[in-house]
Amino acid sequence: MRIDLHTHSTASDGTDTPAELVRNAAAAGLDVIALTDHDTSRGYTEAVAALPAGLTLVTGAELSCRLDGVGLHMLAYLFDPDEPELLRERELVRDDRVPRAQGMVTKLQDLGVPVTWEQVARIAGDGSVGRPHVAEALVELGVVGSVSDAFTPDWLADGGRAYVGKHELDPFDAIRLVKAAGGVTVFAHPAAAKRGQVVPESVMADLAAAGLDGIETDHMDHEPATRARLRGLAADLGLLATGSSDYHGSRKTCVLGEFTTDPEVYAEITRRATGAFPVPGAGGTGA
Repeated sequence: MRIDLHTHSTASDGTDTPAELVRNAAAAGLDVIALTDHDTSRGYTEAVAALPAGLTLVTGAELSCRLDGVGLHMLAYLFDPDEPELLRERELVRDDRVPRAQGMVTKLQDLGVPVTWEQVARIAGDGSVGRPHVAEALVELGVVGSVSDAFTPDWLADGGRAYVGKHELDPFDAIRLVKAAGGVTVFAHPAAAKRGQVVPESVMADLAAAGLDGIETDHMDHEPATRARLRGLAADLGLLATGSSDYHGSRKTCVLGEFTTDPEVYAEITRRATGAFPVPGAGGTGA
């Protein structure tokens, strides 16, 4: 089985619609794909309607968190999307995204960049607007060469010249909320230092004690030595070790299935979940 547990669609900051995403996943030879858009479950219905036969969909989200001033992301799988407390927190994050992006546009304009809110809104479309949409605007304007080049202290990285904060969950609260909604939590790309400051690995033990289920060890932003070290850390802490692409369509260079999760780990994730269950494809035709 080929299992990719971290992907994004146009419901947040990917470039594939949810329907395109599942069709592309099937074409890439995947057996299981998780839809983990940022702080939203809006893509679920379209993805399920289009789900090809032979492909299983894991519903999820990537939750925006912050600990001691450092941003981090928590992957949440197979939770009840209608559980009130977790839904309320996701809506707070989502509702804060527009004023945050507008604030980044203002900061960029103050830096002499001729970006406009209308440009960023066009790029975001119906998705939850975020830094990648602002970054793409910078690419369009020729300010940077790629989306990743915008995530530097000069521009949009945490604490960067054009950075603006938003409502984010405490990761310990995120774990509690996801557990209460019947879901499973995995710390996304915890050592992706090229994105900005990361939390110390010593924090992993505290998160594990709070109920964290796993660590995303195999990821494009982790060097081989880092992956090996994180797998050892996961083993020491009794955590699951996952791998995934963090696919964003054409917005990033990673491809579907670039890294995958061991079938036994996937089976354990589904065993632990009680809020929702994987959806087997039935040859969907949704657009």
